Amino acid sequence: MTEHFAAKPRAIREIEHCWIPLSDGTRLAAKIWLPIDAEDEPVPAILEYLPYRKRDGTRGRDRTNHPPVAEAGYACVRVDIRGTGDSEGVYHDEYSVQEQRDGCEIVAWLADQSWCTGAVGIIGISWGGFNGLQIAARRPPALKAIVTIGSTDDRYATDVHYYGGCLIKDNIAWGSVMFGYNALPPDPELVGEAWRGMWQARLEANTPWTLEWLRHQRRDDYWRQGSVNEDFSAITCAVYAVSGWADNYNEAVPRLLAGLSCPRKGLSGPWAHQYPNKGHPGPAIGFLQETVRWWDHWLKGIDTGIMDEPMYRAWIQDSVAPATVYPERPGRWVGEPSWPSPHIETQVWAMNPGRLERAAGDEVPLLLNSLQATGTHQAMLCHHGEPGTFSPDQRGDDAVSLVFLSEPLAERIEILGAPIVELTLSSDRPNAFVAVRLNDVTPDGASTRVHHGVLNLNRPEDPSTTTPLEPGRPITVRVEVDDIGHAFPAGHRIAVSVSSTYFPLVWPSPEPVTLTLLAGRCHLELPVRRADAGDGAFAPFGEAVNGPGSPATVVEPGRGLCREVTRDAVTGTVTAHQLQDGGLVRHDDTGLLEGERGENWHSIVEGDPLSARSETRRVDTWRKDGIEIEIRTSQNLTADRTDFHFHAELEALENGKPVFARTWNETIPRDGN
Repeated sequence: MTEHFAAKPRAIREIEHCWIPLSDGTRLAAKIWLPIDAEDEPVPAILEYLPYRKRDGTRGRDRTNHPPVAEAGYACVRVDIRGTGDSEGVYHDEYSVQEQRDGCEIVAWLADQSWCTGAVGIIGISWGGFNGLQIAARRPPALKAIVTIGSTDDRYATDVHYYGGCLIKDNIAWGSVMFGYNALPPDPELVGEAWRGMWQARLEANTPWTLEWLRHQRRDDYWRQGSVNEDFSAITCAVYAVSGWADNYNEAVPRLLAGLSCPRKGLSGPWAHQYPNKGHPGPAIGFLQETVRWWDHWLKGIDTGIMDEPMYRAWIQDSVAPATVYPERPGRWVGEPSWPSPHIETQVWAMNPGRLERAAGDEVPLLLNSLQATGTHQAMLCHHGEPGTFSPDQRGDDAVSLVFLSEPLAERIEILGAPIVELTLSSDRPNAFVAVRLNDVTPDGASTRVHHGVLNLNRPEDPSTTTPLEPGRPITVRVEVDDIGHAFPAGHRIAVSVSSTYFPLVWPSPEPVTLTLLAGRCHLELPVRRADAGDGAFAPFGEAVNGPGSPATVVEPGRGLCREVTRDAVTGTVTAHQLQDGGLVRHDDTGLLEGERGENWHSIVEGDPLSARSETRRVDTWRKDGIEIEIRTSQNLTADRTDFHFHAELEALENGKPVFARTWNETIPRDGN
């Protein structure tokens, strides 16, 4: 049962399935939560537009988020993207122009319904946050405001493919998820006898998207399409940008605030990749209430006071001991009237040999040749706050890195924004990258990772170009650490750790690399925030209120998330293994069963970067009314000095019998990675 937060909640009805027709004859599948009297008293519409299957994949989350907002006087509409879930058509890649055009047609269709006032908003996390920004940039007339959560303005700089211009493991790991999802069928109960033809068309069209992403290793036109920072001025509707410090999309929020000129607000909390009303680590907040205040202002013209509050609300995290799980992150909310903030000053710390100091010392060359497996003490890049997803004590990686450590702090230092590490260095090889970590070190030596950043030294300023390094020639580069709000307590030390490898997050350089850092010519820039008397003046967020969710029964328990790192003492192989096992779950109200089990292995032999290997295996299960579908996929990535080698397999089974199979083998030239 939903706990109401609307002053006068309206009774609603749930329309399990309806069709939205497009101009080319394709029909998209939608689910709607609608006040029962909306024909007499029309309401604005709020769209969430995803490929993650409204009938099963996001069913529970949809019924958590949308009913309370519908009761506040809105039509909440969840639509499957073309070629996904129960929608017609086929799908070829993420964030396509077709997807965006379809989205504009959906907005127009919603505005034209008799139960709609003509005003439309878009909300979404991750994919739905991306396409909310992208559709906003196309300016459909009825779209008045969006809420974009855990998304980005720059598809190359801030997603799961490349990071600091470096190829990352999530490119293949995330690709495996969509490889399996894209092969699942629609529900015959909703689409009728056409289901088998729709499914066959999806199987025929399905390709490993990882391949396309590997073909574009620079920030070229492929990544510019759908990156709204190419032209911030294209967005004129109101934007509320939201993320969490434990989410890899956190740095997009301040970028959007600084780049957009439309009405805008930002919110950065302690959460991982989740809606803040269910946010982990806590504290979760009354985010649905916050969005209703936003929608009331922009879609109904009600003065809720939300635009009189700080442009940017951010959680300053208190220092905590290193751990791989945090139920909550203690801290406090602060408010900024604008971004960049007038309350933030850059504090520079010189990187002298082994030391962070306020004054630079003499220039001293320091050699850095990190072990290939440096980086195994890292957090997952994009996670939901589950146990095992945060970074353990950083002393393991620090032992094979160059570490610059401050004296114990005389007073508390709070930072908010993106720290910068400026390095003057040279490489003995033409292809190299550098990784930096900002750590919080306790008096007893425990080291908690605050955040990190990496930079491909072959594209230090322009990610659209690749320029081999001249061995031995010093260059100066600026490595941006991800945005963060963090408090270093008095008595703690600030540490900067630098490495020339960061496995398995970053694919290794073709050869072992030795970097030479010129200590005394390197420094850390901290965005130090002054305390402001107005920090406590704004109203606190309410308690989280959520809808009823969807009734479900666990048929076969899964193991959940498991992560392990193993080292073979005989071969020198280090392997990072991750298992995500969701078991088998029945949706009690539809009788549909779904299950997924995915595994990733990332391995490397110490001393040999060309031994690096990434492998994924996945099984997706779908069962309904005597139809049992199983999708089996696998991917493998290796490389030599000049090329990547990719192998993938797809097999579909119906009631235990193979009905489709395909194999891919491709070689793709390395381009600065």
